[in-house]
Amino acid sequence: MIERQLGDPALAVDLIRAALLVDPQQARAHANLGAALNDLGQHAAALDSIDAALRLDPRYALAWNNRGNTLRRLGRQPEALDSYERALALQAGYPEAWCHRAIVLNDLGRHADGAASAEQALAMRAGYADALQALGNALQALERHPEAVAAYDRTLAAAPAARQAEIWCARGAALKKSGMLEQSLDSYEQALQLRPDYAMAEHYRANVLRALDRREDALHSYRRARELGADPAGIAFALAALGDGALPSSAPADYVKGLFDQYASHFDRHLVGVLDYRTPALLTAMLHDRLGPQPALASALDLGCGTGLCAPLLRPMARHLAGVDLSEKMLEKARTTGLYDELACADIVSWLAGRRAEWELVLAADVLVYFGELAPLFERVAQALRPGGWFAFSVESLAPDRDAVAGYAITASNRFAHAPAYVRACAAAGFDVVETRDAVLRKEHGADVAGMLYLLRVKST
Repeated sequence: MIERQLGDPALAVDLIRAALLVDPQQARAHANLGAALNDLGQHAAALDSIDAALRLDPRYALAWNNRGNTLRRLGRQPEALDSYERALALQAGYPEAWCHRAIVLNDLGRHADGAASAEQALAMRAGYADALQALGNALQALERHPEAVAAYDRTLAAAPAARQAEIWCARGAALKKSGMLEQSLDSYEQALQLRPDYAMAEHYRANVLRALDRREDALHSYRRARELGADPAGIAFALAALGDGALPSSAPADYVKGLFDQYASHFDRHLVGVLDYRTPALLTAMLHDRLGPQPALASALDLGCGTGLCAPLLRPMARHLAGVDLSEKMLEKARTTGLYDELACADIVSWLAGRRAEWELVLAADVLVYFGELAPLFERVAQALRPGGWFAFSVESLAPDRDAVAGYAITASNRFAHAPAYVRACAAAGFDVVETRDAVLRKEHGADVAGMLYLLRVKST
């Protein structure tokens, strides 16, 4: 164990295994072997060793805590949570287990519970840096941004130097979300002073510079982030939004998935309560005006269904309701509604490729903003609809002064806006345009976001 503490986990593993050859019944030695194997990144082997310790001593609280840490590294968060709770059942006054429980609750999107667990750890150990950071992360996810910043400030006062850059970066994110852009920029620059090769901080710094309308500085920062190893597809998308590089046909799938995985826990509250999001209600009102107050459809598909905001409106209209989305964390929320007969986690264009004449209605609320080129999606939707089927969707309106040759452009919010003529041209191959309506889709930074609602019908052959 001294060798492990001196930074040589490989030698520690050899020595502990030698000890276990002398006496394999030592639970502590098995647990320590697991800790050293975790240091080496051998998490599956570490789990085997910790489980061996627990078979010898099921009341070994530290081993249960370490088992949770190992399962978390393996991506098995629900099992990790169970292990932390077993540790706490044996030793309630265990600040590390409370802290690690907070971290895994945040991973699971249970941020209110995560904040409470972090507070438990801090009540036992004031100034516990890991617990303070977990608290800050939970508060940020709960959109309690000033409190999150305060928690990060306390973390900075307690954390070792090696952790400071990461905390400054998290602080910058909370400040950006609260609209304090200059302060956010300062936090990212503090992170980069401490760790000049910190790709994520450089990427996020570029996002703030873009929001501050400092185009040239943002371009330089995005390019620097790309050099440091930041996601090349995401950087290319951001550069294209600033007019540097080819206009992409869609948002990168990893960008969209990451955005909504992060957003899942507070998506409904933020979208409806803060952004005054009304698109599902506006689209279904248009459908009712056309199909009557009580449509009796055999089947409907909620394209890009997210957490299921459209489900309460679509369920009374169709006997069978399906949904598809790229984000598994959003789908976890959708499942809790109990309103869908079928849910799939997939890229929607690829997923539609094998579907033929299955639905009478496809609805896409606030989904086409992640597609520039619409023709491939429209073709797949037309194939998936039954003869005479309906396609209802929204787009953000492309400002006349931005009427690009392509018919679409990326807005400052990293979403696509489309020109009406372009939408009609893409629809013409498989649909008749039955109705269009101008609409305010939501608010952004207090301003209305203008869009259009479309109701198409599959052309009769």
